[in-house]
Amino acid sequence: MKERCNFAIIGAAGYIAPRHMKAIKEINCNLVAVLDKFDCLGVIDSYFPNADFFLEPERFDRYLYKRKSSEDRKIDFVSICSPNYLHDSHIRLALRNEANAICEKPIVLNPWNIDALKQIEIETGKKTYNILQLRYHPAIIKLREQISNGPKDKIYDIDLTYITSRGKWYFWSWKGDEAKSGGVATNIGIHFFDMLTWIFGEVKENIVHKSNIKEAAGFLQFEKARVRWFLSVDYESLPEKIKNEGQRTYRSLTIEGEEFEFSGGFTDLHNLSYQNILNGQGWGIDDAKPSVEIAYNIRNAEVVGLKGDYHPLLKG
Repeated sequence: MKERCNFAIIGAAGYIAPRHMKAIKEINCNLVAVLDKFDCLGVIDSYFPNADFFLEPERFDRYLYKRKSSEDRKIDFVSICSPNYLHDSHIRLALRNEANAICEKPIVLNPWNIDALKQIEIETGKKTYNILQLRYHPAIIKLREQISNGPKDKIYDIDLTYITSRGKWYFWSWKGDEAKSGGVATNIGIHFFDMLTWIFGEVKENIVHKSNIKEAAGFLQFEKARVRWFLSVDYESLPEKIKNEGQRTYRSLTIEGEEFEFSGGFTDLHNLSYQNILNGQGWGIDDAKPSVEIAYNIRNAEVVGLKGDYHPLLKG
């Protein structure tokens, strides 16, 4: 790897892109090009004001192609922060232009897309990395070690709750379109599903108790855990105590009835992700596949209703 890598970003106008720009700057690399159909992107000036900017993917594709013939000018990595349903196409665009891809979650919406991308990796010799930043969170690393070193036959009882209320805009955007976002379970749950598989092992059972445009809930049996989960983008799902405090987000993970605290420590996780990728230790598409499979199966499951072991919030 050359001393100072060249990066490009696809999808710079969204919430998460500035974290990628900051990470690229922190690891002392260059952001040389940006692609986004939105043309008001002053945020770029805070990080890389000299970056070339493209509105059309065709011209961006040509730009990557022209630069790849020169080792100093070629794009080494394309960071992908575009809508979920475009990730697969944008990863392919990067790999075909001899650049590695760094993609936000979910890496793709369907498990078979991962198998196809693996073939393109073989053909091009380039890699696809997924930002699985919770795997770098100190509290989560410690929990994983505790579970690994704990009783081998222990099955933990867990309740996962994540409510991040969104306004009306959400449901008119691509995020409110299940075909484009994968729905609530994919859009806001994929981080947690990855974390759970990383800590508690393979999924044995996946039951969905509720699923609509605003909420999803179900039960997951892992090798070492039974997880009742509830995800929502609806303000009305918030506990009254949280509403009374003027908050719009609530996150809780209880293990054996004890609250697991990991609300802090998120500041530099994208930086760590990028540094590890440069060091050849990033998370690849095989690492991302289990959480994609979980979310895909939830999206396509029969909703059984309030039967069996369901999340306490559904009782209301």
